[in-house]
Amino acid sequence: MYRTLTVAFPHVYCELDFTTPLELSVATILSAQCTDVRVNQVTPALFARYRTARDYAEADRTELEEYIRSTGFYRNKANSIIGLGQALLERFDGEVPGDLKNLVTLPGFGRKTANVVLGNAFGVPGITVDTHFGRLVRRWGWTQEEDPVKVEHAIGELIPRKEWTDLSHRVIFHGRRVCHAKKPACGVCLLAKDCPSYGIGTTDPVAAAALVKGPETEHLLELAGR
Repeated sequence: MYRTLTVAFPHVYCELDFTTPLELSVATILSAQCTDVRVNQVTPALFARYRTARDYAEADRTELEEYIRSTGFYRNKANSIIGLGQALLERFDGEVPGDLKNLVTLPGFGRKTANVVLGNAFGVPGITVDTHFGRLVRRWGWTQEEDPVKVEHAIGELIPRKEWTDLSHRVIFHGRRVCHAKKPACGVCLLAKDCPSYGIGTTDPVAAAALVKGPETEHLLELAGR
């Protein structure tokens, strides 16, 4: 199934826009309960205003909240971002650390955020268990675990470590483009023949084709023979 995903999504990438580990850290905090599209609309102005850990550590809370308000839960996110800046200044000379052990100690960071930053900013393989990832690997029967950490470890035993970051992107892409939570596009899914949950969505190719989203739509439908 993973080999098939590499055919469906040969070129994968982080859908959050960033240029530094700090920018990705902030963007990932903002992405909680928010779409990447919305985060990417907010971050250009945010990153132009706040360039360093010190900028965040010393930020005026009200001003910062206005920059990020549209991402939702902006007060909690502002707390995390200011706390992140302060922690980086106090403990890491203002730089984002490049290892899981230290990343998970930072405000606003759990294993999911840490693995996003490790995989995409530092090139350290990591499995990102977001809602799409957990939903799909259970739907596919790869694991029945519900706890994200247990899911991460279970899937890590199935797929070579060097593939973990790209695996995360491919599963998440598939969840956003094809295997939706409520209306999976089973009728045009390349994984159909191997999927134990085939049929929970529409199997009619025409109806299923209309459900596919994203920039790869033409490529995915062509592979499905549409």
